[in-house]
Amino acid sequence: MKLSVIIANHNQGDLLKLALNSLIKAGKAIDYELIVVDNASGDQSIEMLAAEYQTTKVIANTVNYGIAKAHNQGVAVANGAYVLLVNADTICGSETLDRALEFMDSHTDVSGLGVRMLGAQGSFLRESNRGLTRPWVSFFKLIGFAKNFVKSRLSDRNHKPWVEEFQTSEVDILADGFMLLRKAVFNEVGAFDERFVQFGHNIDFSYRMRLMGLKNYYFPKTYIINFKTQSKPKLSWQYIKNFYGAMLIFAAKYMFSMPEIKIVHGMQLYPPAYGVKQ
Repeated sequence: MKLSVIIANHNQGDLLKLALNSLIKAGKAIDYELIVVDNASGDQSIEMLAAEYQTTKVIANTVNYGIAKAHNQGVAVANGAYVLLVNADTICGSETLDRALEFMDSHTDVSGLGVRMLGAQGSFLRESNRGLTRPWVSFFKLIGFAKNFVKSRLSDRNHKPWVEEFQTSEVDILADGFMLLRKAVFNEVGAFDERFVQFGHNIDFSYRMRLMGLKNYYFPKTYIINFKTQSKPKLSWQYIKNFYGAMLIFAAKYMFSMPEIKIVHGMQLYPPAYGVKQ
């Protein structure tokens, strides 16, 4: 099997339906499978999946274990040579899967891939080629980690945002809205750290990939729409604990014994391109 698409869901049944429909359309020419890991939803998500998506593999948790554990559960039953981790609030372009897989097949030294992400209003999401929201960028600058994320351009004031939106390039961090990984690479790097319940799991995993000298790429020749429902600030203790707790977990994990990133020298394997055609 070519591809396993894994979606973690918690009370997002309406958006999940849109996500599945877009993925089914995008995967019509691919040997793939859909896996939904539901974290104890109370919004009829399970009933909807049983009634309308009988061919989708469903793991129904009775407890909300968080996104990292849900992804691990999905990968554990995945049969694809590639695994694609997407959010339930994501709509996939009709050619997104074909183009992303074609890039990975053509560039065997790329281990992980992210694509151009657009918001609900069609605006470019800058974390597409950084994988980091503004609070995380500030956090890495504050604790002195910015120098370890040079490909994320955290401190480069001379970069050209418009050019970067359409430039295929190597990046440090894969955004969690769309993470395409080789299954063999996932097995090599190891599972997601399940202490990252809602935020930061992609940052930690991408950083571990970089420590091993693996390459992550941003590929803007296709797109997804990400509604970013999980990133909207909420005035609740649970949100604050998960969001800022992830930063503390990351700092505690790496700050006191900073490993050295392996730098693999070589030419850029894919020339910059600035077209907007989808």
